[in-house]
Amino acid sequence: MRITIIAALALFVAVGFRFTGFTDGPATAAEQDEIVAACQAPEHRQFDFWLGDWQVTDTAGQVVGTNQITRVASGCGVLENWRSANNGNEGTSLNGYDPRAGVWRQTWYGFGLHLDLEGGIEDGRMVLSGERQTQQGKVVDRISWTPLDDGRVHQVWEASQDDGKTWGVLFDGMYAPR
Repeated sequence: MRITIIAALALFVAVGFRFTGFTDGPATAAEQDEIVAACQAPEHRQFDFWLGDWQVTDTAGQVVGTNQITRVASGCGVLENWRSANNGNEGTSLNGYDPRAGVWRQTWYGFGLHLDLEGGIEDGRMVLSGERQTQQGKVVDRISWTPLDDGRVHQVWEASQDDGKTWGVLFDGMYAPR
């Protein structure tokens, strides 16, 4: 239900209203077509390698979860639905390319955690990063997704508590099609 609401809101915002400050009212059919066409630009396809229904394993090859990645909002967004194999925890992210800023953005909710990340393609991989506050202070998160020649995707989530001087790996996983 929550995911359906997120997808519906994203579609409503992306297609139903103009982005000229606050809403000026419903977009015309021509404006809607223009918005949808803009989301077909090559930049909006940079994360397409992550689309799919995945089984995710850790570095030891143990299944840690499943992840379904789909396009939403007339192709303007990428929706992630994670489910842990260990405890049934779930998480969701909404991802999209922001043409005004020239960056990809991700908002993640799950495991009692909220992440706001941004970035883009670096050396053939998607790299998104952002800051969050914890009881121990500021943490910088950096997550990368690397498409592999065999159709799998390698994801590494790193965190730093010293503004990026040193990094620790929080998650190192391999995505394989289910």
